[in-house]
Amino acid sequence: MNDWFTYSAESLIAIILTALGIYLALVIYTRISGKRSFSKLSSFDFAITVAIGSIMATSILSKSVSLVQGAVGLGILYLIQMLVAHLRRYQAVRKLLDNKPTFLMKDGVVLEANLKKCKVTLSDVKAKLREANVIQVSEIKAVVFESTGDISVLHGAEDKSIDDWLIDF
Repeated sequence: MNDWFTYSAESLIAIILTALGIYLALVIYTRISGKRSFSKLSSFDFAITVAIGSIMATSILSKSVSLVQGAVGLGILYLIQMLVAHLRRYQAVRKLLDNKPTFLMKDGVVLEANLKKCKVTLSDVKAKLREANVIQVSEIKAVVFESTGDISVLHGAEDKSIDDWLIDF
């Protein structure tokens, strides 16, 4: 526990320089690969974002990983992400990597089995409905548990229906 408060000027300078270097690498890789680098369009994108954060933290704070090794690791993750983003254009790859959206409610009816399958509570759904400014259950056309883990609420006037294109999973 005494080691928690010890430091040397050399170690602090190393951390500062590594943080600057790895941040510069991150900016360069992000500019090359595009905005999708930090999107949450799929669970794979989310996993890559978490892995990038882990590599950055390890590179900055661990004495066993050099700046060059961290930058190369980041570069490899970005290459993998760009390759997968390209391959996701093919339906077979999308089926393998992407989760399908799931209805939690449809036409104002709660789909209990889907709530259980997705491990979502009715309280979670109610919170999202309030967030979406739903004030009447009759307004709810659908509540969808998206492939990213987000919950979307589709609502509107009772006499309007959802365009099939929007719910073509």
